[in-house]
Amino acid sequence: MFSHIMPQRREFFDLLTAHADRVTAAANAVLRLVNGLGTESNESSVLIKEVDMNEQSGDKIKADLIALLHKSFITPISRDDIHTLTLELDKVLDALQDVANAVAMYQIKDSTPEARELVSLGADACQRLNRAVIALGDKERRKDAIAYCQEVDNIESKADKVFKKAITRLFQNEGEKGDIWAAMKLKEFYFLLEDVLDYCEEAAKTIEAILIENA
Repeated sequence: MFSHIMPQRREFFDLLTAHADRVTAAANAVLRLVNGLGTESNESSVLIKEVDMNEQSGDKIKADLIALLHKSFITPISRDDIHTLTLELDKVLDALQDVANAVAMYQIKDSTPEARELVSLGADACQRLNRAVIALGDKERRKDAIAYCQEVDNIESKADKVFKKAITRLFQNEGEKGDIWAAMKLKEFYFLLEDVLDYCEEAAKTIEAILIENA
């Protein structure tokens, strides 16, 4: 069944891939943003705008995908699956935008080792998710798609441990300094970084489910 339906309506997969490309581009901008905090190469305002541009581009692609769903009689996979994956990619982009905007909103001037590790894991997860979306439209790459989804899951599990360590250290260190406000800002920032990975995992699980349904 999978081999017969996958080649149909290639434009759906092209749009999903374009959407996933925007995710990767935004994730790379956020990675440079967080890693550049507190350095001479800090270009926060430029990178925040770059993330915003990718999120807006993703919104346009999402709208095009949904419009295509409405006017198409035949879809290569179920309409619900396409719609769900589109919304989940959108959630990843929104989460990346939240991270970028938090840098300005909370006036975060420097990063921490834990923030840099989380943002690096997030960029890795977004890259694997992108590859999984690309492989989804190719019936010969089903195993590759599943492997990429499993890698996303592994990255998210590693990030959970980093996140817990980050929260523990945060309140130990800032509690000693007595700067509870700084601790609360960083706590929220860590949660936003973790959201990126959680939404990547959700999208990866949807891709796995699509592959199982259409095997």
